[in-house]
Amino acid sequence: MTSRAGTPLVARAGFPLVVAAPSGTGKTTVCRALVARDPQLVFSVSHTTRRQRPGEQDGRDYHFVPETEFRRMKDAGAFLEWAVYNDHLYGTSFAAIDAALADGRDVVLEIEVQGARQVRERRADARLVFLLPPSWQALEARLRGRGTDGDEEITRRLRVAEGELAAACDFDYAVVNDEVESCVRELAGIVAAERRGDVASLRARFAPGPALERISVPRIARAGGRG
Repeated sequence: MTSRAGTPLVARAGFPLVVAAPSGTGKTTVCRALVARDPQLVFSVSHTTRRQRPGEQDGRDYHFVPETEFRRMKDAGAFLEWAVYNDHLYGTSFAAIDAALADGRDVVLEIEVQGARQVRERRADARLVFLLPPSWQALEARLRGRGTDGDEEITRRLRVAEGELAAACDFDYAVVNDEVESCVRELAGIVAAERRGDVASLRARFAPGPALERISVPRIARAGGRG
């Protein structure tokens, strides 16, 4: 493509949009809805060693691989980021994002906090968004409302969430997922502002610090713990 003056026009390079959140915050629903409304967004499909769940499709939800294959890819330097979560391996391959970014499309990475930190270190162009529950009580209610985990597993997930919330201040934005459509609109506004390069007002509005202060997090015994 060239300009009217005959000089080449350089297409805008895409950027990685990292979205992290504690389990139960609804990040998958929000990320899928965001991508569905914007043709310039691509959803990055991660690799994982966990078992495929009913209703999931290989290549759409995750690339489900044996641990030996995952570790082979990791040792070959195939992953932009990888992490251990709930005793399973997860990772985002360079192949999952590079072609779309080069084509000027922005790529949504729905990953965990430890993976987000790796992306921050390796991709200066990455924008990091942390999704917050409306309250700690709402997060616990959502986890219990799933009906898939017992008390011990819910307690473990809440312990992990406490540590994840503590890392939210390392992100560029914090957005509360109180209602999915409203949350998606706010994320779409952030994406549009980042594309324009006009982000000062939104970074102040969605600064993580003030948002975290509104969530009362009880002190829970620490424990390690994508789900």
